[in-house]
Amino acid sequence: MYRKFFKRLIDVVLSFLGIILLSWLFLIIAVLIKIDSKGPVFFKQKRVGIHKTYFYMLKFRSMRTDTPKNMPTHLLNNAESHITKVGKVLRKLSLDELPQMFNILKGDMSIIGPRPALWNQDDLIAERDKYGANDVKPGLTGWAQINGRDELPIDVKARLDGEYVSRMGFIFDLKCFFGTIISVLKSDGVVEGGTGAIEEKEYVNK
Repeated sequence: MYRKFFKRLIDVVLSFLGIILLSWLFLIIAVLIKIDSKGPVFFKQKRVGIHKTYFYMLKFRSMRTDTPKNMPTHLLNNAESHITKVGKVLRKLSLDELPQMFNILKGDMSIIGPRPALWNQDDLIAERDKYGANDVKPGLTGWAQINGRDELPIDVKARLDGEYVSRMGFIFDLKCFFGTIISVLKSDGVVEGGTGAIEEKEYVNK
């Protein structure tokens, strides 16, 4: 009952309230982005949804407009150089993710679930297939995000996404929700360049 009805009801209510209550913050962020760099306020990117269908995920733009649009951050050369000044703050506090409330309200995403992969992240998509993690709605945050986030290699991230699928329920979603708040406040697991940056650092230090 929770998975089929109440989870969606909670998503609709909380995303609608979030959009209304945080509209002032949306406006402030939009102004800061326009002042800081040329380009649109929002950034749309093709992502993988439930059952490997596609949708366009919304974010506040945190990178320069000449940044490759369909490349995971960890594959960019010197990812830091592509991020704007305002973008660095937005990404550190995860404020760039706020527009995904519209994706949640629309039904593309859920508040809690595996983070949506890029359409061309074949390695992550294939790993998630092993655990059934492609057969639930992707989320604004999830179990993997409070257990390492950018620090996780793909196989570990997919396994944690699968663990979420097997344990999905109201109590576990609450655990992920409040765990996300704590992780954001502590900036846990935020590494520009993602897994690739960590692996490169480990390689250099060998």
